[in-house]
Amino acid sequence: MEHEYNFKAISEYSAFNNHETLHPLVGVIDFSKAEKRTGSKMNFDLYCIFLKDVKCGDLKYGRHYYDYQEGTLVFISPGQTIDVENKVDIYQPMGHGLVFHPDLIRGTTLAKVLSEYNFFSYHTSEALHLSSKERQLILDLFAKIASELRQSVDKHSKKLIASTIELLLNYCDRFYDRQFITRETVNKGVLENFEDLVNGYFKSEKPYTIGLPSVAYFAQELHLSANYFGDLIKKETGKTAQDFIQEKIIDVAKDKIFERHKSVSEIAYELGFKYPQHFIRLFKKRVGHTPNEYRSLN
Repeated sequence: MEHEYNFKAISEYSAFNNHETLHPLVGVIDFSKAEKRTGSKMNFDLYCIFLKDVKCGDLKYGRHYYDYQEGTLVFISPGQTIDVENKVDIYQPMGHGLVFHPDLIRGTTLAKVLSEYNFFSYHTSEALHLSSKERQLILDLFAKIASELRQSVDKHSKKLIASTIELLLNYCDRFYDRQFITRETVNKGVLENFEDLVNGYFKSEKPYTIGLPSVAYFAQELHLSANYFGDLIKKETGKTAQDFIQEKIIDVAKDKIFERHKSVSEIAYELGFKYPQHFIRLFKKRVGHTPNEYRSLN
């Protein structure tokens, strides 16, 4: 029988892993204390950061799979689901995790910047792979939070825990920057495929049937999460994926403008714009002239 769990509270996830709940809104998990189990589907209303030290089956995240190897850090945000496809083999969970409820950080500086940590919405296949030194630093920060949880709760507790989580996330941001650099060859392949997809898009009928292409569309075509794809393009090119797409739109538009038998409206519709005025506005913003002015000048 397939198991499915819905974790809405820290106490539920702590109990699932044989841990006492020391704080209702945050917990540090040592997975070696959990009972042996088979894979299952888990829905989270919590933020989770998992550092796994055991291969525990093939994780399914949306339509994508990831062979969950040792030494990876995975981030989960409320509303996400993790599904382990292999639900037969029994395994002993190993590793550590930090789980916290969104209410923990309300009113803190972390709440204002949490959305900037895009890796909470990366696919599991885009997990962070740590060196032994990086892994130890993450474990030390987990230990600092665990130590604070063993103290009596006072007016400083929330701020200290939230600030330590923010420090941990800042280090993860740095480590992801390192990972983008060390995977430069793979990233170049993604960039080349992205360029081919953008070029092919405007040579096809897709602008008529789909409209203007979005970052999410190309990310899906490349089997990446939108945020990971956007961050990768930014690291590789220094510009956003949206900027890259818009530059291509303008390049194609400039060629079409020289086809003098076409009106500006026709060109706008051929590019996928619903309304010609949106095309005119984007063109003027990017080029400094309206399409008709550009046609006259050239």
